Amino acid sequence: MLAAALAGLGYYAFTRLPIDAFPDVSPTQVKIIVKAPGMTPEEVETRITAPIELELLGIPNQVMLRSVAKYSLTDITVDFLERTDIYWARQQVAERLGAVWDALPEGIEGGIAPMTTPLGEMFMFTVEGDLSLAERRTLLDWVIRPALRTVPGVADVNSLGGFVRSFEIVPDPVRMTARGIDPLMLAAAVEANNRNDGAGRINEGEETLLVRSEGRIADLEDVRAIVVHVHDGTPIRLGDVANVRIGEVTRYGAVSQNGEAEAVQGLVLGLRGANAREVVAGVRKKLEEIAPALPPGVSVEVFYDRGKLVQRAVATVAKALAEATLLVLILLVLFLGNIRASVTVALVLPLAALATFILMRQVGMSANLMSLGGLAIAIGMLVDAAVVVVENITTHLSSWQAGRRLPRLHVIYRAVREVSLPVSSGIFIIIIVFLPLLTLQGLEGKLFTPVALTIVFALASSLLLSLTVIPVLASFLLTRVSHEEPWLPRKLQEIYVPVLRWCLDNSRVTIAAALVALALAAVVYPFIGKSFMPTMDEGDIIVQLEKLPSITLDKSVDLDLKVQHAILESVPEVTRIVARVGSDEIGMDPMGLNESDVFMVLRPKSEWRMQSKDELAQAIRDVLEQFPGVAYGFTQPIEMRVSEMLTGVRGDVAVKLFGPELDVLGTLATEIESVLRTIDGSEDVFASQNDGVQYLQLTIDRLASGRIGVDVDDLQRVLRTQLEGLPLGIVQEGARRTPLVIRAGNDAGVSPAVIASLPILLEDGASVPLGSIARVRRVEGIVA
Repeated sequence: MLAAALAGLGYYAFTRLPIDAFPDVSPTQVKIIVKAPGMTPEEVETRITAPIELELLGIPNQVMLRSVAKYSLTDITVDFLERTDIYWARQQVAERLGAVWDALPEGIEGGIAPMTTPLGEMFMFTVEGDLSLAERRTLLDWVIRPALRTVPGVADVNSLGGFVRSFEIVPDPVRMTARGIDPLMLAAAVEANNRNDGAGRINEGEETLLVRSEGRIADLEDVRAIVVHVHDGTPIRLGDVANVRIGEVTRYGAVSQNGEAEAVQGLVLGLRGANAREVVAGVRKKLEEIAPALPPGVSVEVFYDRGKLVQRAVATVAKALAEATLLVLILLVLFLGNIRASVTVALVLPLAALATFILMRQVGMSANLMSLGGLAIAIGMLVDAAVVVVENITTHLSSWQAGRRLPRLHVIYRAVREVSLPVSSGIFIIIIVFLPLLTLQGLEGKLFTPVALTIVFALASSLLLSLTVIPVLASFLLTRVSHEEPWLPRKLQEIYVPVLRWCLDNSRVTIAAALVALALAAVVYPFIGKSFMPTMDEGDIIVQLEKLPSITLDKSVDLDLKVQHAILESVPEVTRIVARVGSDEIGMDPMGLNESDVFMVLRPKSEWRMQSKDELAQAIRDVLEQFPGVAYGFTQPIEMRVSEMLTGVRGDVAVKLFGPELDVLGTLATEIESVLRTIDGSEDVFASQNDGVQYLQLTIDRLASGRIGVDVDDLQRVLRTQLEGLPLGIVQEGARRTPLVIRAGNDAGVSPAVIASLPILLEDGASVPLGSIARVRRVEGIVA
């Protein structure tokens, strides 16, 4: 009954264990992401990043604070001591962020990132169909994403690629100048005419009427009808001086696939501590539910599924466990010479494993490669106690069969009691060997503590079972026993005894040989390759590309498409490629326009021309060498995020330079790169370029601008309406919230000359070119 109850509880615990391919090695970490459209990295650093960092200093249990400031975005990461409650940490950061938020520039947006981990990217897909990029992005943002966010364990769904639909106001400079209107007047008029409100209530007889005023923009005609100015009693509507159309907000990233065209991608982020297998299953089920509601011909194509990796990892460990169990059973039969005794001993393996699952669930451990690997390591040791107990029971029963003076169960009891102390001592000694692993901290502790705990749980369970359940099973299975020495041990004894006698007779030679072997091991050891832990084959490959810092988004996408086409043409082992360039919607991965993550889906290994993944990577390298000026590195999805989490950069080894002079740091980085390339075994070495970005810098002449009554703030807002676009609110279209922006047409930013000739309206209705009150010049700046 006890064994049956243990088996049932163990199976229940196993089915409820969180399962993932890799242990969660992330610290208690809180990320702040702030978007500042149009701001250069220097402005983001000085006006946003620095004030927030200063406010975050001094939070209890804080161990690290790092940040990166890029064009229009800053990403600030705060790490806390191990075992710090994540909700407490987020609350502390939120309080500090709220205290400084009012002092930050207007127009920024963002805050604390979703409560996920660097390993939270569990599911990736693209939206396919005959729709345009804008329509697919709208479908993802307002149909698929809200549905997936309801799945238990999903922290958020990141949207990438395509175009975000917007209501766009495009000023006409000629018509506006003729009527004495500037872009700021348009912005003020729109902001003042886009709101519904309630005024209170009035009583009419016995009824109450709620007073509501409707002034919210509903469509393009409402925007065109807004009165901007009244001239001599004649209203000038917005449609008279500007074009109003459906457009797109400024993009900071894009997605392309298969060397063909751009795409729209969704990325599911798992909640911290969520069961990866259950999250992926829930996401797939939800996608099946909403599939009938999608437009005809539209489908969701998955290219990364953490659940498949989990299945492969668990299957690998399960296979190892099964093989180890079979080998142990065979060896038991050979050495014990009794099938019933071997089966009795072997029964401790599944029972100990089930008991281990119960203990793992009680302490909150997950089943992954490390914890299940610990169970696989312990398989051979789990039978130690049972072998001694069953062997001693066999010996006593064989003697008992001759006289039968005591009850059979009492003989079994005496046999177990006789070896209980030495068996317990032996198992406890093995357990003590693994206890130091439990004292490891940080990343080492998160990786190896599950291994040690699993082994300790398994050994302790096997000891308890060997002293309780195994004797009971032996009383049923070992009916007639014989204590004759089995054939294999007899043959081994014939070899071992002469060797032992020779060693004892020649003790000096034996000791000298042992010392020589030890010395040889000490000499060879430094030449053995070493790594923190073996690299897990995740099945897919990610190639990170870095281009010239000054490249445009469109050209960066074009280059990605060419790289994808070349790889698919030359490397048939790659079946699908999805590449992301620039930043994502949430800002979890703030890459520049010159940086791309190229995700490659591979065929099964049985269909490869080469034997190993290293050979496949070399074939891809040969293709990438055809693109001069493009630096690249190879990684895998989880491997990449672990590297970023630990050091803030990607790669197995990273060298960071600190100092006040960016030019000097850049020169030193190039020199270090050259040195690292000469090291044997180094591969894909490159230094991130932090200079070379082209800036069009406008230095405002304060005297000239002040003389004509134009202040700096107004000039900067006018510039933003011409380039980045000035957000004016939202248009509520049912459940959708569509941005409303004012932005000049595509010709506004063609050249510095166009910017210099931009008309600036004065109070008397006249206008002057921007170049008359500001110096426009081209300079080189930094990436981040």
